[in-house]
Amino acid sequence: MSAEIKDRYITFENIDCYQNAALVLEAMDELFKQIPDAFNDFWKRFMHTIPQNYKEEFVKGEYKDTLYQVCSNVFYIFDLFEEYDFEQGIEMMDQCELECC
Repeated sequence: MSAEIKDRYITFENIDCYQNAALVLEAMDELFKQIPDAFNDFWKRFMHTIPQNYKEEFVKGEYKDTLYQVCSNVFYIFDLFEEYDFEQGIEMMDQCELECC
């Protein structure tokens, strides 16, 4: 299978679900920096479940439950991005949900 073709139905070839989850978390971080009021108690609890070194964990291959946390909260994350019309986050979440969740 070529590097350009993603196979999400059988092999997950050329799909990096953990990188997708990291991109969603980065988009969330960016939103919270731009709009601090969006970082409410729910998101504080959610971020508490994500290791602070999640970017390094993906590089090392020690993902723990980060992908699970993103995928199990997909509707809440979408709602967050849509509420603040944060297109970057919506795009990252679309990709992560389509390929991995």
